[in-house]
Amino acid sequence: MVFPLLPSFGSIEDPQLPSLAITGNILLPYSKSINYKQFINTFASPAAISVDIHDSSLETSEIVDILNSGVTRVIVDLQTAKDLQEFGVPESRIIVASNDVQSTFKNYLVDASTYNPESFSKQSQVFVDYRNSAVSKDTVIEASQEIIPIIKSENLTSDYTNANASVISIADFLLPVLVTDRQDGLFTSMVTDIHNHSLGLVYSSTNSIEEAIKNQAGVYQSRKRGLWFKGATSGATQKLLKIDIDCDGDVLKFVVEQTGVGFCHLETDTCFGNLSGISKLQAILEDRKANAPEGSYTKRLFNDEQLLNAKIKEEAEELTEATTKQEIAWEAADLIYFALTRCTKYGVSIADIEKNLDLKHLKVTRRKGDAKPKFLPQQPSEEKPQQQQQQQQQPSEEKSESGDIHLKVYDVADYSVAQVAKIIERPVQSTSNIMKLVNPIIENVIKNGDKALLELTEKFDKVKLSSPIIRAPFAPELYQLPKDIKDALDLSMENVHKFHVAQLQKETMEVETSPGVICSRFSRPIEKVGLYIPGGTAVLPSTALMLGVPAKAAGCREIILASPPRKDGTLTPEVVYVAHKIGAKAIVLAGGAQAVAAMAYGTESVPKVDKIMGPGNQFVTAAKMYVSNDTNALCAIDMPAGPSEVLVIADSSADPDFVAADLLSQAEHGVDSQVILISIDLSEEEIMKIQEAVDRQARQLPREAIIRKCIEHSMILNVKNVEDAFKYSNLYAPEHLILQIKNANQYIDLVDNAGSVFVGYLTPESCGDYSSGTNHTLPTYGYARMYSGVNTSTFLKFITSQEINNTGLKNIGPAVMSVAAVEGLDAHKNAVKIRMEKLGLL
Repeated sequence: MVFPLLPSFGSIEDPQLPSLAITGNILLPYSKSINYKQFINTFASPAAISVDIHDSSLETSEIVDILNSGVTRVIVDLQTAKDLQEFGVPESRIIVASNDVQSTFKNYLVDASTYNPESFSKQSQVFVDYRNSAVSKDTVIEASQEIIPIIKSENLTSDYTNANASVISIADFLLPVLVTDRQDGLFTSMVTDIHNHSLGLVYSSTNSIEEAIKNQAGVYQSRKRGLWFKGATSGATQKLLKIDIDCDGDVLKFVVEQTGVGFCHLETDTCFGNLSGISKLQAILEDRKANAPEGSYTKRLFNDEQLLNAKIKEEAEELTEATTKQEIAWEAADLIYFALTRCTKYGVSIADIEKNLDLKHLKVTRRKGDAKPKFLPQQPSEEKPQQQQQQQQQPSEEKSESGDIHLKVYDVADYSVAQVAKIIERPVQSTSNIMKLVNPIIENVIKNGDKALLELTEKFDKVKLSSPIIRAPFAPELYQLPKDIKDALDLSMENVHKFHVAQLQKETMEVETSPGVICSRFSRPIEKVGLYIPGGTAVLPSTALMLGVPAKAAGCREIILASPPRKDGTLTPEVVYVAHKIGAKAIVLAGGAQAVAAMAYGTESVPKVDKIMGPGNQFVTAAKMYVSNDTNALCAIDMPAGPSEVLVIADSSADPDFVAADLLSQAEHGVDSQVILISIDLSEEEIMKIQEAVDRQARQLPREAIIRKCIEHSMILNVKNVEDAFKYSNLYAPEHLILQIKNANQYIDLVDNAGSVFVGYLTPESCGDYSSGTNHTLPTYGYARMYSGVNTSTFLKFITSQEINNTGLKNIGPAVMSVAAVEGLDAHKNAVKIRMEKLGLL
């Protein structure tokens, strides 16, 4: 038997809810009016809550919100289950309402009328729905040996004396699973409080279990006195919250709320003595709140809110300053005392705190977790010496100090090529769920134009604007910068301009394919282009110049930038400076899918463009893919984009510090980035030197927490020779390929798939990102197999022409007519035939 059953309730107001939850978890209907988080917080029993959503048309994000509220599991249809799984919801929290058994899922809901045990593997957990079926005790109890039955609350009772043919006692689901080897037939029972503290050991019988459930109280079987109602004479009663069984079915666990002097007949909290630690502190504080005399310190804390809050802040500061194990433990104890005093003052128990900890653990999506600015050290002023600034500068991201930051190591000799391909797979990028979120945004912008753009910017970027666009000429105060920054940007733009102007096809290409047949090809700039400049975790003026300078070199007549505004409604001055230098017409103050939509379709103030270029997160990428496939948009894109990545090929001549630095330069981009090192026949000692360099350098970087997450799905592949190194590099098709090997320039011919190649020890990827001249907007996620990085041609279209004279028509005319006849296109044939006849060429 699979225990427990799942009672189904039509309403959270059902009076049977607390009693039926004693031996089972509970199933609630979906309703917009139910605040699931509030209900779970106020519901006394530790039962898990499931919600039936499979007949509701909810978006994935709405279902995730329900799971985030503390709901343990949801019942959904098969497609929604797949969407939730792609979103990252663990399959243990999904029950699939389907008879279509999928290997990727283990929990299924099947109607009782169609349930066939042979359709499900032993690994599956099957919930059989009896809500629409006639219920009889014998049928359900027998069937529930291998399944979890779902039964409406009106067909269940906690009072075994009221059970009949159609109303089943919930004790009947518990009793069949219990086993005992005792001659008296009693079941060993452990009694705990809600904090899982053991109060004592007792015994239960069939009748005592039934009475305990009926009365929602601690009722046991005394080996000497028979049925034992705990506290009936002493007053130390117990409210029964939950009955569980162990994995073997031979031990019961009663979770109770104890009142009176304690559990033991010796008037101690437990049969093993009194409670200690935090539980004891809570009991003392509750007693002091009710009975402490005036003038006592605890009473003063309860009465003086300002003093209590000040002490909490004081002890928190002292805890952050403690360094030794003993100091930290001492200061943490002080903080817990004052924090629990405040909780007790407002009626918050440890059980309430633990319940909220459990609810937080059930969250599917989590906040970034940065501290509020007021709790972070002030940034140093420009006047302080640079060395002092570096010492005082604090990380901008959460940091985790535990564990070595090392990449996984694989020796490819131990794997097949197919297995290596599996090892180097990128982190999964969910698309179906993203499109469900992106589509309404795009449709909103199409329908409501500027109004939608302003509302979405306020929603996502937390800034209220009066206009979604600023137009050229841009006010000089918007791009005021230190001279060294302007000089750096100017140098970078000059080099990028040189390289991209050199790529222009300035002359018309002409080829005489046959005598008298001249074919030509010439380029023309795309007239209106939109450049997306990401915001988010990093400011990227480099992307503005990498897109803007080639657009200017190509001769595009109208250049529009889009970038999310800062909290004060302004743009990063570096981005505005680049826009000014390249002659941009306007900058759209928006990010994400809404910015892409505004440029693709146009709004009252945002001009429509013909092609959109630029990287971005998965929402931007999804929006770009959407508009490129919509004929109403008539808007092209540069390429699909994904998280940043680098692959480094290194041999024994490579400097471990250089290799580590190159890996980390991409690992800091984001948690979904990936970095790979292909080491050519390096020893364990040589690989460890690189690992140590990665760990040492990463700990000094402000984005250490991001790097740690990236390294979790990054790796080192150790190969035997340089040919294998390039074989696996081409298989991966990296965005950035760095060659830290001897005579690196001699191996360029082995590169088939890569966005951009960085040749030799002194060529870090960073130089290509900013100032060398090549473009840093490159294909990622394996798209380097079929896409080029952004270049001058990205901003051009190529037009072909042909000119044919008498000789040419005579040479190719017969062939044209023959092929047209084969295809049955007589008008095509006739267009040639008429000319040839009039010219006497036939």
